[in-house]
Amino acid sequence: MKTTHTTAVFAALLLITTASMAATVTPAQYKTSKADIVAKYKQEKTTCKALSGNAKDICNEQAKGSENVAKAELLEEYQPSVKHRYAMRMARADADYAVAKEKCDDAAGNVKDVCRKEAKSVYVTAKADAKVAEKTSEAIGTASDKVVDARKDAATDKNNAAYAVAKEKCDALSGDPKDACIKDAKMKYGQR
Repeated sequence: MKTTHTTAVFAALLLITTASMAATVTPAQYKTSKADIVAKYKQEKTTCKALSGNAKDICNEQAKGSENVAKAELLEEYQPSVKHRYAMRMARADADYAVAKEKCDDAAGNVKDVCRKEAKSVYVTAKADAKVAEKTSEAIGTASDKVVDARKDAATDKNNAAYAVAKEKCDALSGDPKDACIKDAKMKYGQR
């Protein structure tokens, strides 16, 4: 039980540390990168215009999906959070699903139906995994906050108990030595 608890606390601290270290994109870099993503999307759309039929549709879905995923990844890098990580995972799932559905249009009959069902199955799985990851991150964050609060409370309780012992020891003294002893105990244990 203690190993699981310790592992959960370590994972939470690692997650928090990683998130705080990941926020290295400045507002100017974010703006520039976002403009680059839009420019790349426009370039890919231009490339798609040369195609025809379903190949063009697939190309367009890939371009749109790439743009959405890149924007979500950039936002998560710029402002790391559980919400943005979830949005990033969902952008990937949505993009993959849209492309997979378009690719199914090349088939007909039962093959097309099976293709669409498989694409839907993969999409539902990706959505479910994203939701689990989101809820796990939230739970770890909440647990980590509770652990930090519990440790603070425990430290305060221990400190107060140690001060009470030191103060009690001072009661054996009288006069100036007692006053000096109490003053030292207050200073040592952060009491006022």
